[in-house]
Amino acid sequence: MAFDLKIEPRAYDDIENALDYYFEINPKLAEELNHEINRAYALLANNPFFQVRYKDYRALPIIKFPYAFYYVLDEVKKEVTIYSLFHTHQDPEKRP
Repeated sequence: MAFDLKIEPRAYDDIENALDYYFEINPKLAEELNHEINRAYALLANNPFFQVRYKDYRALPIIKFPYAFYYVLDEVKKEVTIYSLFHTHQDPEKRP
């Protein structure tokens, strides 16, 4: 059961900012984060039924990093729309 992934522009910006941040610290960390993001994409495409955290938004934590994808699942269209890569140590009011 495969789901289509849609990534909103805000989420792309969040991902780019996170990768840039870790690249400045250590390029190897940015590579690891990128690997975990790609792993999360695969998980969401195959089984997006993670915990609902806020209204209709679900969250998938990124392993080893303080981030989570916030997304909405449309079971009828078989579509996952990622709205944000949220830094979990930020103010929760900044969530999508």
